[in-house]
Amino acid sequence: MDNSAEHSYQYAFLDSGSGGFPYLAQLKRHAPEASCVYVADVAHFPYGEKTRDEVIEFACATVERLLERFKPELVIVACNTISVAALGALRERFPVPFVGTVPAIKLASARSKNRKIGLLATERTVRDPYTDELIARFAPDCEFVRIGDSALISRIERELVTASHEERLAAVRESIGRFRAAGVDTIVLACTHFLHLSEEFREVAGDGIEIIDSREGVAQQALRVVAPREMSHREGACFVTAELSPEMEGLYRTYARLFGISWGGIL
Repeated sequence: MDNSAEHSYQYAFLDSGSGGFPYLAQLKRHAPEASCVYVADVAHFPYGEKTRDEVIEFACATVERLLERFKPELVIVACNTISVAALGALRERFPVPFVGTVPAIKLASARSKNRKIGLLATERTVRDPYTDELIARFAPDCEFVRIGDSALISRIERELVTASHEERLAAVRESIGRFRAAGVDTIVLACTHFLHLSEEFREVAGDGIEIIDSREGVAQQALRVVAPREMSHREGACFVTAELSPEMEGLYRTYARLFGISWGGIL
């Protein structure tokens, strides 16, 4: 049945900022016809410095607004912090299906040879009980080196997506150096913002360390849950939850253009 009259978009992406765009791009690689709306909850950025209860409160409030306005068939929580802290609460509260972006610990465990894995995320994600549960379930024999780097996440949000290649390389060297000194052979990028610099992480890490993320798994799961269809009347769009400075609005307009969607303004 064609639900285009009931749904203004098929897929909605939610993040605290610009980190979810690589997930949108991955889904569109597989399904260019998919109709997507992107919502950045900039009013509460960064989520990684919030308490678990605050993450749940803010995420639920934003999803409520998102569902009321856009009526998507599926919400992709393109934020590791929201996923580990609030995905259960979102599924309990709202009838629409959700796909989360939890740290790719299972994949990292399958790929690691020396059983030493680095986890790069927000402070909230690296210490969240859900992360501990993932490790206990999928990688109980692995040693994890956990780094929470909110400063790098803020830099990515505010400048690094459009920065030069050399600036982007310089930004990732410290965390890669810490992981290398600890002897890890696999690193999980467990904040979606880091995926904007995934190629730089791989370049600095070199051949001895593998970089893992969850983009492909999330895209495939979303397409399994809701099959894409043509909605030619509906162009993809990006919205934010609060007024931005002229500089940040300019950046978000650039982000939207880079990822092939239009600028929608405030949700």
